[in-house]
Amino acid sequence: MHVTAIIAAGGRGHRFGSAGPKQLLSIGGRPILERSIAAFASHPSIDAIVVALPAELADDPPAYLRSTFVPQGTGKPVQIVAGGARRQDSVANAFAATDRHSDVIVVHDAARPFASADLIARTVAAAAESGAALAAVQSRDTVKRSSVASGFSRTVIDTLPRDTIYLAQTPQAFQRDVLRRALEIGARDGIDATDEAALVELAGLPVRLVDGDAWNIKITTPEDMVLGEAIARNLAPRTSHPAPARTGRAGTGYDLHRLVAGRPLILGGVTIPADRGALGHSDADVVCHAVTDAILGAAGLGDIGRHFPDSDPRWKDAHSISLLQQAVALVRAQGFEIGNVDVTVILEAPKIRDHVDAMRASVGAALGIDVARVSVKGKTNEGVDAVGRGEAIAAHAIALIRAI
Repeated sequence: MHVTAIIAAGGRGHRFGSAGPKQLLSIGGRPILERSIAAFASHPSIDAIVVALPAELADDPPAYLRSTFVPQGTGKPVQIVAGGARRQDSVANAFAATDRHSDVIVVHDAARPFASADLIARTVAAAAESGAALAAVQSRDTVKRSSVASGFSRTVIDTLPRDTIYLAQTPQAFQRDVLRRALEIGARDGIDATDEAALVELAGLPVRLVDGDAWNIKITTPEDMVLGEAIARNLAPRTSHPAPARTGRAGTGYDLHRLVAGRPLILGGVTIPADRGALGHSDADVVCHAVTDAILGAAGLGDIGRHFPDSDPRWKDAHSISLLQQAVALVRAQGFEIGNVDVTVILEAPKIRDHVDAMRASVGAALGIDVARVSVKGKTNEGVDAVGRGEAIAAHAIALIRAI
């Protein structure tokens, strides 16, 4: 089953009252938007992601979002589209960019940065079975219906039985044809819906409720930021893993590949002019491979072969920079962030000094850290062994990670 997630991030935060989009604000040291995307990028059920941003941001997205983008068919693609005037317009634009082979489409508000893996999984499973599903929490309070929407003249018309009242959240998931039909009805009839499930209801189709999560709050007002900070501080105890130590952790990485004619030489996501390139199942980028092993090792998550085995055809000719990005998502899911990395490339020829800055920028973007925290150095092996004879290329890396 192929599942695509749409992250609805086209809003400009008018209700929040900020100068810019609220989804760019940080909670617990990480941007709200980055947290929301990472929840789906690290989820095993999600195959691709489309993010709808305000038009001005779509043209110049944040660095962490640029670093997540990889071409279709390599790794887990994240595509950026311009949103529309309304939420449903943004979702429609994103839907048009989804792979037509997607079986299920998941829609999630970027302003909900704490969607758990279990919540995503059960919503997807319910939609795959029944056609449409949404996460919702049952009302804990007595519900009153008012005579008017606002003003001093409001009075109670009646009291609704709270055991039948549910508060909708996202994610909301739909079989592709169900969402397509709902969006078409909304556009045809000029319906202004607050979520996609409402459009599916108007199409006469059933929508299954799955248990939501009280932690899955939506950041709507500045007061919500206070609650969000508290949730961010308490996320680690909610996982099945022990809370990481508050000290730094270090990991090392190493990679080596033969050099052959007819292959590009790619280092740190940068193509280096050369008459030979590294031979491997993926693009054989020794810099990315060594750094990936270093950060995975620091987090106790094994090595690159465990997560991206060369026996899996999905990783054939994959861009190693995208594998590094996915490894970063795994490390962050364990409650860590990247501190800094240091890489040594061992290569007789060509010299890489003129490409070091581009490599540092590329690796820094993939790691989501400032380029000042990325070091890349070039060495030779002084004619010793296969590397010294120019038959191979190698890289060593060390990474420091720390608890978020």
